[in-house]
Amino acid sequence: MNDTRTSLETKQCPDTEIQKNHIVTLEEWQEKWVTHRIAFHQKEGHQLLKKHLDTFLNGGSRLRIFFPLCGKAVEMKWFADLGHTVVGVEISELGIQEFFTEQNLSYSEEPITEIPGAKVFKSSSGNISLYCCNIFDFPRANIGQFDRIWDRGALVAINPSDRQRYAGIMLSLTRKGFRYLVAFLRYDPTKYPGPPFYIPDAEITRLFGTVCNMLCLENVDAFEERHKSWGIDYIFEKLYLLTEK
Repeated sequence: MNDTRTSLETKQCPDTEIQKNHIVTLEEWQEKWVTHRIAFHQKEGHQLLKKHLDTFLNGGSRLRIFFPLCGKAVEMKWFADLGHTVVGVEISELGIQEFFTEQNLSYSEEPITEIPGAKVFKSSSGNISLYCCNIFDFPRANIGQFDRIWDRGALVAINPSDRQRYAGIMLSLTRKGFRYLVAFLRYDPTKYPGPPFYIPDAEITRLFGTVCNMLCLENVDAFEERHKSWGIDYIFEKLYLLTEK
C-alpha cells in the first residue's frame, strides 16, 4: 500500500459522528434525476468491478445478482449479457427508464401488488427486473435470495441512521455461498456533509462483521477535479469482498 496515502488517511482523522443525523429524502433523490445531477453515474462502468470481476463471480454461472439503488448502472447489462439474472431497486422511475433506453432494451412494466404504488420494469429477455420502490419496502416483494450483490453507490447513499436496517435487508437477501462486493468512500466529513456519505472501515465491520468474512481488495485514490467543489482535498475508494462465515 502506498505509504503517502496511508499516512494521509491516518493523519486526518475526521469526526465519524458528524454526518450521523444527515437526512436525504426520497424526493430529493428523485429530484436529482429530474435535474440530471447524477455525477454518481459511471457511463463506462466501475473500473474496480472490472478489475475484480473474476473474484466477484468466482466461476459461477446463471447467478442471481442484486443491485441495490441501481440507478441506470451499465453493469446490469454486462451481467445479463453473461447469462446471469439481474434484479435492481431504484426509487427513480426516470432512472430505470433511462437504463432501458440507453441500453436499447425493450421492456414491460407492471404494478407490484405487495407494495402499493410500486412498479417492476422487466426486460423482454426476462433476465433484468428493476423494481421502482423504496429499498426498505423491497423485501415485501418476496423476490427471493441472491448469489451476488454489487453495492456501489448504495451503502454510501443510505442515510447514516438507516444503515443498520439496510445492512439487515442486504444480508437477508443473500443465499448460501454469496459474494457481496461493496465500495465505499473515505474523505473528511467535516468539510463535506454528503451524500455520498463517509464510511470508515469500523462501520463496515459493525454492520457486517458478525456474519461475514471481510477482505479489502482495493484502497485507491479516487480524487477528481469535481471533488474540489465539495471542499475536500482527498478522497479514497475502498472495495471490500464480503463472504459467508
